[in-house]
Amino acid sequence: QLQASGGGFVQAGDSLRLSCAASGRTFSDNNMGWFRQAPGKEREFVAGISWNGGRTIYLDFVKGRFIISRDNAKNTVYLQMNSLKAEDTAVYYCAPIIFSTRTVAPGFGSWGQGTLVTVSS
Repeated sequence: QLQASGGGFVQAGDSLRLSCAASGRTFSDNNMGWFRQAPGKEREFVAGISWNGGRTIYLDFVKGRFIISRDNAKNTVYLQMNSLKAEDTAVYYCAPIIFSTRTVAPGFGSWGQGTLVTVSS
């Protein structure tokens, strides 16, 4: 089970740090990713990190602004979001991923409620 948190209402240019806490003993075995879904749009991949944190990948639009990281001891993956733009407004979710395809790993269950990020311009 995954629980995302840390969202909020901010101004353009501000920063937020999202967290996603995982329960279960297999977290450190999984590549993890952040996804987002803006109103009226499909869910899209935002960032991914390999199981040991050694590799990261990003949606082009967030490169240089967002940083994904993880702490396997805490079963948590983070998304540091800087220089936020109105276009970043969305509900953010985390999930285990297939790193090469940037898609959700097979067997993944429910997305959960995610965490809402609203950026005002």
